[in-house]
Order: sequence, then C-alpha cells, then structure tokens
Amino acid sequence: MVVLSRPALDHFSHIKTYKPTSNFFNEIPVVDLSNPDEAKTSIIKACEEFGFFKVINHGVPMDFINKLEDEAFKFFNLPQSEKDKSGPPDPFGYGSKRIGRNGDIGWIEYILLNTNQDQKTLFTFRENPEIFRSAVEKYITAVKTMSFEILELMADGLRIEPRNVLSKMLSDEKSDSCFRLNHYPPCPELGALSGRNLIGFGEHTDPQIISVLRSNNTSGFQITIKDGAWLSVPPDQNSFFINVGDSLQSLYKEFTWWEYKTSAYKSRLADNRLGLFQKSHIN
Repeated sequence: MVVLSRPALDHFSHIKTYKPTSNFFNEIPVVDLSNPDEAKTSIIKACEEFGFFKVINHGVPMDFINKLEDEAFKFFNLPQSEKDKSGPPDPFGYGSKRIGRNGDIGWIEYILLNTNQDQKTLFTFRENPEIFRSAVEKYITAVKTMSFEILELMADGLRIEPRNVLSKMLSDEKSDSCFRLNHYPPCPELGALSGRNLIGFGEHTDPQIISVLRSNNTSGFQITIKDGAWLSVPPDQNSFFINVGDSLQSLYKEFTWWEYKTSAYKSRLADNRLGLFQKSHIN
C-alpha cells in the first residue's frame, strides 16, 4: 500500500530543466472511449510512445465539471483568513507549495483530498457550503469511473487477465488515491525574483499509476517528451489528459518486459487558471 504521508508528497522524480517554449504540441494522441476496440489499441500505443494522451467521449458529465469549477473559484476567491480555516494540509486540506529542483517560486494555492473521503479529510469543508462538498464528491466519483474504464481497456490491450487487475486496486475502499484542486491566481508582481523563475507548478513526474488532468480553458500546462523540450498542451475544456505514472511504468515492464514512457509536466503562470488533478495510487 502506498502511504500518502508528508515525505511521500514531498518526493517527486525530477528531470533536467530545459528552456520553456510557448509552442503548442498538436500531436497528442487522442483516445475515444466511445469505441472500446479502437481505444484499447490507442491507449497502448500512446503509453509506449508518449506516456501521455487525451481522452474524449469520457462520460464525465459537463454539469459536474462546471459546477465543481464554479464552487472552486468561489472558495479560492474567499479572504485568505477564511481559506486558511481549511488548512494547513496534513497532508490533506488547503495550502500552497513550491515544487521544482531549481528554486522556482510556485505561484499556486490548492486543496488536496483523499478520493475515498472520510472524517479526516472532510474537515476541509467544515467552513464551506455543503454544495461545494457535493460538487467534489460527484466529480470524483465520475472521474473514478472513467479511470476504471481506461485501466481495464489498458489490460485488454495488453491481454492481461483478469481485466480488472489494475482497476480493482483503485476501487478498494482503502485506496489512498488523491484529488487536487490547483488554483493559479493572477500574479501582481514579477519583480524581486533574484534570477529565479516564477512558475505555477514546478517540473516533475508522478509516482502514481495514472494521473487524470484537466484545466479550464486557459493555456499554461506543459509536458516534456522525446528530446526533452517543453511543449505547451493546447487547452481543451471538454477533454481529460492522462499521464502515465512511475508505478504504471514499473508494472508494465513487469507484465510485458517492454516499457511505458512517462512524461514530466509543469504549469506555467496563467491568468486565474484552475487545474483538476486526480491521481491514482496502487497497493
């Protein structure tokens, strides 16, 4: 069982930093979940070549997504003293964090929750409207269902039996998968940085099995693949992006003796951008 402790949260696999680019990467593999036969093949190919792909026709209701984003913005627009009542994170709750090996300054605030919510993690909502909690729970449940489907299609593509060998690890009520709401607020000042970079969320790979990523219709999300250049991901508010984590890369090699790719990613500053990250751990 992966223990989501503070040391675990502070550990990320870092890579060499490359100069960022504003060029959009338009070759991201697209997986259509409405066609399972094609989807399983597309997923395997995308994981082997890129370690990153976009999912369309995912089945997560847009009403759930829009409601969660509305409530999240309401929370992040509260006075700082009100937001602080939902923190500090231990490890769950409201907080802010700097991530990046080069001393980059992270202009970010966030809420971190366990996707299997219990009394320990629900304290985050004790000072918040019930409607926010409901929006989070509906969104998490829908994204979990999509994640199960993706992992089962992956097992089908690899001809692994039973097909729920990966998804059942996430459906366990003791799973410590996490959900993170990142808010990148408008930055009033870029001065006094002493030569450091001001970014949203520093470069890293994920230790999890997969990460489900989404942002509102604002650019700022970047990945690095193949030659190591940083490439901007075109925003798409109707889709989800799936990133292969270090755990899945290890499992894939164990099952097949081949290797999945993992892609590092980061978030650059953007004007009031909201990022939704659901990360799936395994036993």
